[in-house]
Amino acid sequence: MSHIILKNVRKSFGKLETIHGINLEILDGEFAVFVGPSGCGKSTVLRLIAGLEDITSGELLIDGEVVNDLPPAKRGIAMVFQSYALYPHMSVYENMAFGLELAKTPKEEIDKRVRDTAEILELTPLLDRLPKAMSGGQRQRVAIGRAIVRNPKVFLFDEPLSNLDASLRVQMRIEIAKLHERMGATMIYVTHDQVEAMTLADKIVVLRAGYIEQVGAPLELYHYPANQFVAGFIGSPQMNFIKTKVKAVEANGVRVSLQDGTELLAAVQSDGAKVGDEVTLGIRPEHTLEHADGHSSVQGTIEVLEQLGEAHFIYLKLDQGERIIVRAPDDTPLKVGQRLSVGLPANRCHLFNAQGLAYPRLRT
Repeated sequence: MSHIILKNVRKSFGKLETIHGINLEILDGEFAVFVGPSGCGKSTVLRLIAGLEDITSGELLIDGEVVNDLPPAKRGIAMVFQSYALYPHMSVYENMAFGLELAKTPKEEIDKRVRDTAEILELTPLLDRLPKAMSGGQRQRVAIGRAIVRNPKVFLFDEPLSNLDASLRVQMRIEIAKLHERMGATMIYVTHDQVEAMTLADKIVVLRAGYIEQVGAPLELYHYPANQFVAGFIGSPQMNFIKTKVKAVEANGVRVSLQDGTELLAAVQSDGAKVGDEVTLGIRPEHTLEHADGHSSVQGTIEVLEQLGEAHFIYLKLDQGERIIVRAPDDTPLKVGQRLSVGLPANRCHLFNAQGLAYPRLRT
């Protein structure tokens, strides 16, 4: 296990700065997941930690030691990439042992580490097999095994499941979660898939354009996003956003009005909110209510109805022109073109100011 700290870390390529003063702490044994859109800097930060890119300024500490100038081989880090990068002419055993042989590890120790790791990853029956004779999931397990045998302080994963089909992604996600539980190792995992982030992470780090937008536990980011970007990135389908204006500031939240005069209440802290401010109300599709009884509501016409089996996603065009997604039970008797009134519970609504910052939700 290992404790990692980034202090005001910056990275520039020539005159272009891509990482802008990141401060981050990852605790011993923690599973941290970096998420964000393409080009946000998540893989660059991973490469800075690994030593594959030089840090322009700031400090990177591993177990209290500044490692900015240490080469990758001396940082106690193992990395698993999106591509398996297995040697096609080598067996599973030989692929896993190769790095240890280069490090001149005694043969007995190599054999013990490879076979112990193969047992953990259920690769023992495949040790004599070549990569071409294995599935994508099996090859990815070999790549992970090659990292484990090194006994690293930190595991770094750079979108390791991107090349797998949907069913294998789920299977390997479970395998990685079990591996972390079994080993208790510090792991940092980069993905663009927020489902992977939510299911694997102890801590999620959301990045955008080289800045950290928010750090926290998965459900903390889901229920209490710091800003509109995080609110829209975490969750699938993404959160609905409706343009509104502040109508009144009340003891139990902020009341807003839509373009057609419809009023809605958001149970948020009202500090800084003023009547007439342009704000954005947010609510997740799964938190809307098909029946509006007793709740503030919006009305609209169903444009598209996606039937997924366990649920329906209703694409609703509101009377004032905006569109939202509503998640409804699988037995909902609805049709395209039908009028619908949707409840928006105050305690499920989020509110964001003109700069996209969230008014903190009242915690229940």
